[in-house]
Amino acid sequence: MVSLTEFEKNGCALVKNFATKEECEQMKSRMEDIVDQWNGKCECLFTTEKTGQSKTQGQSEYFMSSGNQIRFFLESDAVDDSNGIKPGLNKLRAINKVGHGLHIKDDVFGKYTFSEKVCNLVKDLGWSNAVIPQSMYIMKNSKVGSEVTSHQDSTFLYTEPKPTCLGLWLALDDATLTNGCLWYRKGSHKEPVRKLWKKNDEGNMIFEDLVSKEEMDSLPLEGSSLEGLTHDDVRKKGFEPVECEAGDLVCKKANLIFKDL
Repeated sequence: MVSLTEFEKNGCALVKNFATKEECEQMKSRMEDIVDQWNGKCECLFTTEKTGQSKTQGQSEYFMSSGNQIRFFLESDAVDDSNGIKPGLNKLRAINKVGHGLHIKDDVFGKYTFSEKVCNLVKDLGWSNAVIPQSMYIMKNSKVGSEVTSHQDSTFLYTEPKPTCLGLWLALDDATLTNGCLWYRKGSHKEPVRKLWKKNDEGNMIFEDLVSKEEMDSLPLEGSSLEGLTHDDVRKKGFEPVECEAGDLVCKKANLIFKDL
C-alpha cells in the first residue's frame, strides 16, 4: 500500500482508498450529531498564528485539558464580540476543529482509529508499540476557515531521544487545490525540530525556538501567512500539494514541514 522507500525519502505518503465511502459518510454523519448536541458556546478560538496561538490555546484550560475529551474550537471570523456564533452561520460551519479525544470518547471514531487496517498500516510503516496521543476532526470551512501556516507536528507532539510522531490525515471529502489540500516540502522531515511548544513557569504554553534566528528566518514560508501568494509562488518555495479523494490517507513523519492554503 505504501512505498517505504518513498516514505523514508519524502517524509510523506498517500494511501489511496484507505477508508471506504461508507466509513467516511459514517464519520461525517456522526460529527454532525456530535455538533448538534453541543451548546454552541465558544470556549476557545483556534489559530496557528504564533502570537495568537499562545494567547488563545496556550492560555486556555478548555484546550489544554482536551486530550481525553470532545471539545470544540472555533474560527475567529465566525465569532462575534460576545463570543457567540455570528448570524447566518450554523454551528458546524463556525468550527475550526473538534478534538482531541474522539478516539476515546466516541465509538464511531474509536472503531476507525483502532481498526485492524490502521494498526497494520502503522506497523508496516515501522512503528511498534504505538500509542495515540490525540485525534482531531478538522472542518476546513470556506470563507471563515483560517489558513494553517507551515509547521512540524514535532513542535506540539515532541518526543525524545528522537522524533517518533506519525500523522495520519484522512480525507473525508475531496481535498483539492481550490479547497485547502495539504502542501508539504519533500525531505524536510530530515531537518531538525524548529520550535517547541512548552509550558512556562506561569503554566501557559509558549513557543521556544530550538534553532537560531538566522536559520529560522532562512526557512521558506516558516510560520508566515500565505495571503497574496499564488500556487506557483508556494511551489517555488519548495512545497508540493497532496490532492486527495474522499477516503485517501496522508501519512506524515514527525518533522515534516507542511501547511495548507
